[in-house]
Amino acid sequence: MKKRESSILYLLLGIYALMINWYYNHSIIMLILSYIFWPLYLIYELLTGHLSHGMWKHIPLSYFN
Repeated sequence: MKKRESSILYLLLGIYALMINWYYNHSIIMLILSYIFWPLYLIYELLTGHLSHGMWKHIPLSYFN
């Protein structure tokens, strides 16, 4: 059961990274690259500060408004 829980979390974090990438770039090529290297891309976004000041929750909500 642990493997299933971790795979769902892995999938959700990957989708979250794609949402962040599309919010900032709007490029299919960058979206494909971030899909391949999404853990590195997510760490990059965290370190550069693109997810600070509440952007980490504003970005996913912007897709559903």
